[in-house]
Amino acid sequence: MGNAIKLRKIDESNWKEAINLKVGAEQEEYVASNVYSLAQYQFLKDFKAMGIYSEEEDRMIGFAMYGIDPDDGNYWIYRLMVDKGEQGRGFGKLALQLIVEDIKANNDKDIPCIILGFHPENHIAKGIYLKGGFVETEMAPWGEQLARLELKKMR
Repeated sequence: MGNAIKLRKIDESNWKEAINLKVGAEQEEYVASNVYSLAQYQFLKDFKAMGIYSEEEDRMIGFAMYGIDPDDGNYWIYRLMVDKGEQGRGFGKLALQLIVEDIKANNDKDIPCIILGFHPENHIAKGIYLKGGFVETEMAPWGEQLARLELKKMR
């Protein structure tokens, strides 16, 4: 399979690679920069910052940040981005699947759902999330459309 991917933790060996990834100019208003995300990550104790890697080339093609939100105790996907040169090849959909699998495998607190938010005009992200099983809920006070995926009990 030509577009197999894997997730790898962001650490001192690959953080510069992560901050060099960029979305297209038309998407910049929709997603925070990876520099901002990595700074924010330093203050989120139950979060993971992950590089999305092409298995074929072992090269970082995207970035994700997700974990247990300190405000509501649910899992949140704060960031999911694929580099502009790698978009349109199904990597966002595959990355979302890997993130959901990782959360399910590590959900030892039986948290009932994963929540994410996206800009209402970001139709590409909306399509990926809805095809991935997320259901739109309400508009957040900060202007994003929220969506939720129910996690089945593991026991």
